[in-house]
Amino acid sequence: MSGPLDRHVSRRWFLDRMAWVSAAAAGQAVLPTGAGATTPRRRAWVADLPTPAVQQQDLTELTLAETVALVRDGRLDPEALIDAHVDRIERYDHAYQAYADRADRETLKAFARTTPADGVDAALRGVCIAPKDNFYTSDMLTEGGSLVYEGFQPDYDATVVATMRAAGALVIGKAQMGNLAGGRARVYGTTTPTTRNAWTPDDVRYSPAGSSSGTGTAVAARLAVAGLGTQTGGSVLGPGNAQGLTCMKPTFGRVSLHGVIPLSHTRDHVGSMARNALDAAILLQVIAHPDPLDPRTMGLPPNPDYVRAATPHPGANPAVRWPTRVGIWPGWAEGRDAALRSDFLDWLQSAGNVHFVGEVTPPDQWDELTSSPLGGSHGDPTAFFIEHLRRDVRLFAERLPRFLNGMLQSADTYVKVQQARLLLLHRMQEQLFNQCDVVLVDGTGAFDGTGLPAMCMPIGLGRDDETGAEVPRGVTLAALPFGEERLFAVAAAYQAVTQHHTRRPPDPTV
Repeated sequence: MSGPLDRHVSRRWFLDRMAWVSAAAAGQAVLPTGAGATTPRRRAWVADLPTPAVQQQDLTELTLAETVALVRDGRLDPEALIDAHVDRIERYDHAYQAYADRADRETLKAFARTTPADGVDAALRGVCIAPKDNFYTSDMLTEGGSLVYEGFQPDYDATVVATMRAAGALVIGKAQMGNLAGGRARVYGTTTPTTRNAWTPDDVRYSPAGSSSGTGTAVAARLAVAGLGTQTGGSVLGPGNAQGLTCMKPTFGRVSLHGVIPLSHTRDHVGSMARNALDAAILLQVIAHPDPLDPRTMGLPPNPDYVRAATPHPGANPAVRWPTRVGIWPGWAEGRDAALRSDFLDWLQSAGNVHFVGEVTPPDQWDELTSSPLGGSHGDPTAFFIEHLRRDVRLFAERLPRFLNGMLQSADTYVKVQQARLLLLHRMQEQLFNQCDVVLVDGTGAFDGTGLPAMCMPIGLGRDDETGAEVPRGVTLAALPFGEERLFAVAAAYQAVTQHHTRRPPDPTV
């Protein structure tokens, strides 16, 4: 198969599939499986990663790709990586408050010793990962940032956690998150914020953004190499843009949600959170595979080579790997970050294999289909938590109105929401993406509800009006179903000629 995968997937097939997902959400039906990959791809890409020319003195500064290459070549002991990250966590996490629970140093080392150095599939051997606290872990608490799950420790790992561990990854801790995946991480049952933005560790006022904020802070502050978040309404890309990260929210169904505390059967996505496009691609390459325990993952086209897509092409003066039409949402180039966005557009218009199409025309009835109630998922979360609501509504704290709203939503409104979502997906595929292959947007709500892939990456620093701090600014790009390769290719080409993704936040002063 030549060219990126999005060229070969029927848009009608994806629309039908998302209709099956909506039906399954209402009736708990099993999705049709059809043909598709049944096992993860082999780790051939590990051998192709270049060895860093210079060894970093600070091991926490190594990227995921550099870590994998050095461990592969026998130049770096996983136990040294553990010591470096645990030492940094013990020194600074009192300020960052990125972690809700952590693994013991000696337990991590014991696990690292069980992973053979020459293991064919040990792609992530020694890599310290921080999953959000809604991923089940059998050896650590999984509290979902909420009193609802306080003290809960599952007896099994989420599929993605088990997959990473099978590949040799080290779950160094569970990252703080917003209450039941809503908003900023806070002290359970209160409005007191916990996790700080890695760029303002001494100032609680500047938000780390979104419910995956703990993972974002852990990765940006070098308390982990990379991490996993979840996105139902912007909670991976929000912290990514706020903390200078490169994150990927893949097409709905690409990554198993089995063992993840749910919020929406039709909008939840697992996303990779990393420091650059290659790292995000490596993590997605490992965790994206069919899972019989999550029918939403079955019957998809086999995974492409994400790592290749995120590798600069063709080298000295990188171009985007495939000819790609890039558009911008109306008004995107204006506003607070206009100068940074203008610089990014200048690069786009000079990049090889990019056809810049300018502002796109939104699909018909865009405002109606993306605003409340049709653009929301008000009834979805309530269904998962009805027994908890009946037991004690006080456990939900500031999230209670959100869940009560679902109880009050009428059946006809719920049906209309599902119908509107499918109509929106159809129009996005046929009206928006007939103009471009990739579009630059400010919000991802419509792309979350329709299951389309999106990613973010940093484009510079701007000054926050409230704190006066220099903080990251980023861009968000979205694409057709299974358009992750195009997104990675655009990001890889940009990051090959810029250094925004390499900037490190300041350490806490206390």
